[in-house]
Amino acid sequence: MSTLIDNFGRQINYVRLAVTDRCNLRCQYCMPAQGIDIVPRKELLTYKEMYRIIRVLTELGVNKVRLTGGEPFVRKDFVSFLEMLSYNDLLDDINITTNGALISKHIKTIEKLKKVKNINLSIDSLHPEKFAKITRRDVFPEVYKTFELLEKSSLNLKLNVVVQSGFNTDEINDFVQLTKDKDIAVRFIEEMPFNGKGQRNAEEVWNYNKILNNIQSEFTVTELPSKKSSTSRNFSIENHRGTIGIIPAFTRTICNDCNRIRITSTGTFKNCLFDDGVFNLRDFIRNGASNEDLKALFLSLIKEKPENGFVAEANRKGNVTESMSTIGG
Repeated sequence: MSTLIDNFGRQINYVRLAVTDRCNLRCQYCMPAQGIDIVPRKELLTYKEMYRIIRVLTELGVNKVRLTGGEPFVRKDFVSFLEMLSYNDLLDDINITTNGALISKHIKTIEKLKKVKNINLSIDSLHPEKFAKITRRDVFPEVYKTFELLEKSSLNLKLNVVVQSGFNTDEINDFVQLTKDKDIAVRFIEEMPFNGKGQRNAEEVWNYNKILNNIQSEFTVTELPSKKSSTSRNFSIENHRGTIGIIPAFTRTICNDCNRIRITSTGTFKNCLFDDGVFNLRDFIRNGASNEDLKALFLSLIKEKPENGFVAEANRKGNVTESMSTIGG
């Protein structure tokens, strides 16, 4: 079987698929207050097209998919799509990233889908007023309820916390404290420029080292062995059930073992978070491409994967102006 191996010998077995560019929140690090220009629905990949793309990729060695948005649960019939994907016998893991505002009523159904193993819940503050300021929406009670339900469920729960200078850096150690009695992973993410404005304004640069130093000022930290191609560096905390991780998303020290590709909700294939997007799969499919055509395309596109995110950004035709909601979480 042909597999997706790039020019640096990295085998690609993980795809992040955005099922929509729409979101019910307006997080300040993701998009402007007025939101972004969402695309007409007919320009989004259909679920049938998404299933086909994932099926072809799994026949080339991909065995893990993460479904993102926007907010995936905003899209109608998303849970039915999860059930559809579960029938792909070549997939091992189906994971989801969500903001938690709409998922609670679906948790029991999702628990029954054996391939859905991990839920990443984005929550950037534990204070309702601050949460509302960051997200520009007053939904903290529902998100915290989701956190409590997921923590008690059979799903593996990770909390994603984007560290934002001037907003939530004083809560870093409060999030670490959550791991004391809860079997969860809290992951701190360096803020990126994908906020729909193409800039990254920060009073202080809260990078990997600064975040770690802040945690070490209060807790005894031991680094854990990381799986190859892990996006985070992970740590145990003395006498804590859970773990923490730090994702150096902006400083990009995790690129060497990258095993990931991205597909946006409109079908744009991205070899790297920081590239422009290298091909539109939606149009290729709608113009009559066969599955063999798709396989040949993927095998060629993967050869264009850059060595790291800095090379990808340098090769962009324009500045970084997207929203993470458009790129896919």
